[in-house]
Amino acid sequence: MQSFKILSPFFNKHRRFASFTRSLCSLNSSSHYDNLILIEEKGSSRTVILNRPHVLNALTTPMGIFLNKLYKSWERDPTVDLVVIKGNGRAFCSGGDVVQLYQLINEGRVEECKECFRTFYSFVYLLGTYLKPQVAILDGITMGGGAGISVHGSYRVATDKTVFGVPEVLIGFHPDAGASYYLSRLPGYLGEYLALTGDTLTGEEMFACGLATHYSLSTKLPVIETQLSTSARKDFSVVETFLARYSHPRSPNSSSVLHRMEMLNKCFGHGTVEEIIAALEVEAARSKDKWCISTMKKLRAAPPLSLKVSLRSVREGRFQTLEQCLAREYQMTLQAITRQISNDFSEGVRARLVDKCFAPKWDPSCMEKVSEDMVDAYFSALSAYEPELEFVCELPRS
Repeated sequence: MQSFKILSPFFNKHRRFASFTRSLCSLNSSSHYDNLILIEEKGSSRTVILNRPHVLNALTTPMGIFLNKLYKSWERDPTVDLVVIKGNGRAFCSGGDVVQLYQLINEGRVEECKECFRTFYSFVYLLGTYLKPQVAILDGITMGGGAGISVHGSYRVATDKTVFGVPEVLIGFHPDAGASYYLSRLPGYLGEYLALTGDTLTGEEMFACGLATHYSLSTKLPVIETQLSTSARKDFSVVETFLARYSHPRSPNSSSVLHRMEMLNKCFGHGTVEEIIAALEVEAARSKDKWCISTMKKLRAAPPLSLKVSLRSVREGRFQTLEQCLAREYQMTLQAITRQISNDFSEGVRARLVDKCFAPKWDPSCMEKVSEDMVDAYFSALSAYEPELEFVCELPRS
């Protein structure tokens, strides 16, 4: 499995720390946010705890605003060396609270939805350019926006309880929060596969393909967190060495999709969704392979428009910076939440998460009805009256 352990600049970037002398603002309490986010201070380390366990720590706009303020404050603060982020309960973070967004859309409060996405996309950019080490403890469900607020950081520790996925296409959306950036940099066409099927990875698989920088058993985390906080350093190499000491990766089991990379690449390397499905059909008919049959069924049940939009997004992301990916994803998101082209996002959330009937009516209903103009519209520039996504760095990036 060593061939899956990639060492690309994105997944293993160690940024230099700049010293700061400016006066600092303090954020002493999260009480204003009703304890949605808890903070632990130990020496020069700060630990953020996402605290909505009843909804798998799903993210809301106030949480995003607070995270932005916290991270900016700590980046300026010379007494803070290290930031750790984790979740309370059985999830790190299941992503954005799409049920809440669905309700806002139905009430005509689309501007509030836009604010939510702007807030978190800006935070993802801040995280991806952060000047101090951040360690994300992915002990449990890590999906969608939850991946966005962790994968772009400097270190990600996966465990035997980690369940990673980007299931946005299953609700008529597209992988966002910088997903088109990190998915497009996975080995082969694994990113396309994850984006189009919504399939999940284990902690072992996350480490093997490079999404996680380290792996440990969940039972070892208390010791790791204690030692990490007491020996916090702003030097990336020191944090890397420490985490490596406690990392004990395991190879993915024989049923892992990573053992099917040759077949996966053969099918998902095609240029269109139709060609991908056709390739799976040929392989399924020839070999009766259960993975091919299962994957083909997943694609046939997914919203056709989301499949085409998501494939193009990952393909474009392969040649773009994180900033460019986020800006483009924001354009795509506005099309989804304003429902000018399709109602698939609201329909997907209704069917799968609100009514739980699991029988969404996609529009368009089949590949043949998805026009190139529909897909192109998702990638068109924002109107002159629509504010663009802004990426503001208060401190110089090296």
